[in-house]
Amino acid sequence: MSAETEVPAATPAATGNFLWSLVEGDLVSGKHKSPVTRFPPEPNGYLHIGHAKAIYINFGIAQDFKGRCHLRFDDTNPVKEEQEFIDSIQRDVRWLGFDWGTHLYYASDYFEKLYGWAEHLISNGHAYIDDQTAEEISANRGTLTAPGKESPFRSRSVDENLDLFRRMRKGEFPNGTCVLRARIDMASGNINLRDPVLYRILHAHHPRTGDAWCIYPNYDFAHGQSDSIEHVTHSLCSLEFEDHKPLYNWLLDHLPVPSRPEQTEFARLNITYTILSKRHLTQFVRDKHVRGWDDPRMPTLAGLRRRGVPAPALIDFIKRAGVARANSVVDIAMFDACVREYLNKAASRYMGVLKPLKVVIENYPEVQSEELDAVNNPEDPSAGSRKVPFGRELYIEQDDFMENPPKKFFRLSPGTEVRLRYAYFITCREAVKNAAGEVVELRCTYDPATKGGNAPDGRKVKATMHWVSAAHAVNAEVRIYNPLFTRPDPGADGDPVQDLNPASLELVEAKLEPALATANVGETLQFERLGYFCRDADPGLVFNRTVGLRDTYAKTQ
Repeated sequence: MSAETEVPAATPAATGNFLWSLVEGDLVSGKHKSPVTRFPPEPNGYLHIGHAKAIYINFGIAQDFKGRCHLRFDDTNPVKEEQEFIDSIQRDVRWLGFDWGTHLYYASDYFEKLYGWAEHLISNGHAYIDDQTAEEISANRGTLTAPGKESPFRSRSVDENLDLFRRMRKGEFPNGTCVLRARIDMASGNINLRDPVLYRILHAHHPRTGDAWCIYPNYDFAHGQSDSIEHVTHSLCSLEFEDHKPLYNWLLDHLPVPSRPEQTEFARLNITYTILSKRHLTQFVRDKHVRGWDDPRMPTLAGLRRRGVPAPALIDFIKRAGVARANSVVDIAMFDACVREYLNKAASRYMGVLKPLKVVIENYPEVQSEELDAVNNPEDPSAGSRKVPFGRELYIEQDDFMENPPKKFFRLSPGTEVRLRYAYFITCREAVKNAAGEVVELRCTYDPATKGGNAPDGRKVKATMHWVSAAHAVNAEVRIYNPLFTRPDPGADGDPVQDLNPASLELVEAKLEPALATANVGETLQFERLGYFCRDADPGLVFNRTVGLRDTYAKTQ
């Protein structure tokens, strides 16, 4: 094999991946010189995490084998399509690290060609105009065990069908009057081959073609033919399209198409506590169960991005979940682990208190304050350090104090000594309560000799706690996001709305170290001992929790 025709090797991450192996085999055999794939979303909603898998597969194969991947919008239903969705899809693909270059296409680019091919089917006796209603067509399709019934209009002549189809195009008929159907086999074991509808009448304004058309091709008629027009070599799609493959091939067989793409299916990405049905996601947005398509509780890519999930962590999750033929369900914990692992290396550390409890250090001078050195990221020495203000009054987490602690509670309690991160050892002397008997303030002392968190006499403490200087703290709204659903298989018993988690969002008024006031929107940071948080674009200082953090710090110090 010459240098010019040498096949690029699949990446190590793709080893054992059947789709990469398929493409590599086609290149080695000479069937194709380079792969052409496509990602063909319908612009009727925002992309979700399942689409990220399709994006990774199609753009990843093109990237790894030095081919190209097209971004094509299958915009054949103007009733549900909006420019907002087109813009969001392009933004999401780029966010994941992929680019289509000059290869941006729309099925609407091919409407004239598709119309001509529809007339070709009619002229060859392979399609006819059916005047039955949608309900009648559905009722006459039959079942999985019973054949369908032929339409009474199935025997129309070629001339009559062509005349009716052309009049449909001219707009002579209202919506629902008639449709164009393929003439295949009403007794086929595959219901998709029982004279499927190819064109329907829709008097609706199209985002790109305006009012030029009042008939539109169905997805099945536009999809494969668009692949062929673009000379796609590998039409890669999820398993729900497997039953459509015979129709995909039938249309290619009966039309004068310029190329013959091959459809191959892979398993969808199914995740516990997650719904990836665009219909249901649209319902959640429409009925205001969430705050929009980019709500951080949503599995949309816009929602994940707003929550602070890094794109590389999402791609890593998809790779670990694997690309296979058989459907399976991935535990959401794997996704969280991938995000946590990435951010552990990449995110800068800061201190914040979500449930503030005031601490007064009685032997610390009232008018004094100082700046202490804090490490920005212990996983990355090059990240350097910052200054954190310290003073007589602090905030700690309410959960870090217990008046009557159990035996293995090592944090602050009356008479115990703990380390304040980067600061000093302190000892609790008194818990001040309000009229309701709730602890509202702690009176403590500190050891000035332990500055930096180490005792010169070598004594040890069993807990290290984060804190914020009360005089310097900034107020922020922190949004704690929990799973959107209360069960791992939402909707399994019917309507998934019934499984929505009423505690999926908790709003907290937090106290943060002052450096966080200038955090960039979209920047994901670690609040020490609490988790990873992302600055939101909403007005004011707002942070979204990206993912929780295992509280292992005290055990390792």
